[in-house]
Amino acid sequence: MDATTHAMPRATTYPSPSDTPPDVAPGPDSASAAAGNPAHLGTPGTPGTPGNPGTPGSSGNPVTGDAAGATDTARPPAPAPAPTPAPASASAPAPAPPHDARRPLGDFLRARRTRVAPEDVGIKGGRRRRVRGLRREELAQLAGISVDYYVRLEQGRATQPSPEILRALADALGLDAAERAHLGTLAAAEPGRPVPPVRVSPLLRQILDAMPGFPAFATDRRLDIVAWNPLGSELLGGLAEPARRDRNNARYLFLDPASRDVYPEWADRAAEAVGQLRVAAGRYPDDAVLTALIAELADRSPEFRGLWDSGEVVMCAAGHKRLRHAGAGVLTLDYETFHVPAAPGETGLVVHVFGAAEGTPEAAALDRLAATLDQRGAARD
Repeated sequence: MDATTHAMPRATTYPSPSDTPPDVAPGPDSASAAAGNPAHLGTPGTPGTPGNPGTPGSSGNPVTGDAAGATDTARPPAPAPAPTPAPASASAPAPAPPHDARRPLGDFLRARRTRVAPEDVGIKGGRRRRVRGLRREELAQLAGISVDYYVRLEQGRATQPSPEILRALADALGLDAAERAHLGTLAAAEPGRPVPPVRVSPLLRQILDAMPGFPAFATDRRLDIVAWNPLGSELLGGLAEPARRDRNNARYLFLDPASRDVYPEWADRAAEAVGQLRVAAGRYPDDAVLTALIAELADRSPEFRGLWDSGEVVMCAAGHKRLRHAGAGVLTLDYETFHVPAAPGETGLVVHVFGAAEGTPEAAALDRLAATLDQRGAARD
């Protein structure tokens, strides 16, 4: 396939990755979520009291399921015993404390230990087990740390575990490379870390323009599709037509039934989206827009909530994906991802590029689709 033979319209972007694009209406729950509705994505429990490590297996699960970016709610002041107005110098209720970035660490550890079968690590399961996966004390023993310390890790009362402890926990849980990196990110998370702005540069637009024969698009950490070329727009269900699809890929996957037609392997794409959002939430726990998106999806999609609770972690890579186009049919395409950092050490945009080997039916289908778009553009001109 000759990527230089199609003179197509320029790549498209919408202004700010931080905002909803002006021609895409937000979901009905977006406003309430952005106003401070945290994504409680697990079974809330009572946080441990400093100095009280708790007893494994005791009643009342102290592990919270708060999503990254959620905040605790401050208790309202007690009503005054008399109708006499409070003096002007009376102090106002204390503001809600900032989000404790340690909670996602405990939530992730809990989710991963529930996925480890005791038999796989040499522990007899037995018929009387009341918990799925490993118990806390079992994971602590496998990792070679005290049960008390592990309980405090899950409760968010132990901070900054050493690299040796993280490595021991990762080994005991059988984490892969992406999950190990995520565990390290959660352990080192800093509340109040600024969220770097992500913008589409003129050079990136030129790059997308320069490969009209390859479907391509760029996403930010929230999975907003912020730039694309015409072939990428067409292949993904009409990015250039906001009435056809939401430009946030996670919202599109979980809230738009049309996504199941575009993605024949929808379950795999959905798991990828949740895993990518989890990585972003761990790195930027104070990203209010990301937190609102997670809250909205958890509220509106049981499938999203189930995947989130599983603790899945996915980082963009390369491989093969199947997509269905109304005119071209089902295409199995190769893809590569390229990272464009927002700043040194920070995440930014991910550019996704699809293609097919020369001489394959998929390459011929992409050529025909690109030629059709050329003709359509020429007719408009």
